[in-house]
Amino acid sequence: MDTIYTWYGHATHGLKVGKHQLLIDPYFNGNPAASQKAEEVSADFILITHGHGDHVGDTLEIAKRCDSLCISNSEICAWLRKQKLTTHAMHIGGGHEFPFGYLKLTQALHGSPLPDGGYGGNPAGFLLNTPDNKKIYFAGDTGLFGDMKLIGDEGLDLALLPIGDNYTMGPDDALLAVKLLRPKKVIPTHYNTWELLSQDPFAWKERIEAETETEVLVLNPGESLAL
Repeated sequence: MDTIYTWYGHATHGLKVGKHQLLIDPYFNGNPAASQKAEEVSADFILITHGHGDHVGDTLEIAKRCDSLCISNSEICAWLRKQKLTTHAMHIGGGHEFPFGYLKLTQALHGSPLPDGGYGGNPAGFLLNTPDNKKIYFAGDTGLFGDMKLIGDEGLDLALLPIGDNYTMGPDDALLAVKLLRPKKVIPTHYNTWELLSQDPFAWKERIEAETETEVLVLNPGESLAL
């Protein structure tokens, strides 16, 4: 079974696990870093880390068109069900076996109000163990926290970490996160979308690879990686 990761820009991810197409935080339209438009992508499953507009993004349009199953915390799922979407509600620390693998929600240090101002519950990250035993950690929008070491103890093949600073970890804290997580590969995300998030991912790559055994892959929006 092939597992292919795609970075669409900002904090929007795609994952193809065998025949199953996933989108994580699908923010396309209005996203200055996006490589595609919402109408150009499809998804069997949509995963949402938290309620901010640049993460809920185009979920409603894509899920209605594709009849996607939306997976998030119970508060966001309740809001999505009011929009007539099909959901699977979870919460932090809980896991569930889906056709694309075993998915567990992890903590994230951030906020989660919904686009209409409603309560979006606690923000989360996703830890996925695919059927071909690839372990992938989507940190979501988060600050640094010590329990990243426990996530790293799972033995990660790939971690997706924000480095943009201001709203999430910046390069310094993201370096510490890599040291705790110890993934084989890491991809920086949530940077250079707007001037406020300006960072040099190649300078960060040099630091990571000088101080850890992790390989840093700097992708352009729309580029993919086979795991």
